[in-house]
Amino acid sequence: MAEGIVYAEEPHLATEDFIDVLKRSTLADRRPVGSPDRIARMIAAANVLVTARDGGRLIGVSRCLTDFVYCAYCSDLAVDQAYQGRGVGKALLARSHALCGPETSLILLSAPGAMTFYPRAGMRAAQNCFVFDRKS
Repeated sequence: MAEGIVYAEEPHLATEDFIDVLKRSTLADRRPVGSPDRIARMIAAANVLVTARDGGRLIGVSRCLTDFVYCAYCSDLAVDQAYQGRGVGKALLARSHALCGPETSLILLSAPGAMTFYPRAGMRAAQNCFVFDRKS
């Protein structure tokens, strides 16, 4: 894990900060960063939102939806590209899963470029995912 990084629950994360780290992580290509209202609703709907900050600057976010007893879905795992490979994403996932509860299974859909990260973070691949695509 990266030295000096502060991890915290941050349920009221500023929309601008989230958009900024999405852009620095490459997730902005697959998130509605041009629609701050929509991003704000995404933040507000999260049950578990864990951040990583270095000197106060947001460098990573894990945003999860959960029932706290059976399943949890990590909708966003964003780490600033300058901090990738330092254990930040793995730490965000571990903290998020712990907050969701030991009885939960944590699932997520990987960004294409991150497919090799998740097995290294201790997650197993699943072949049984199905999706209704969003309309916008």
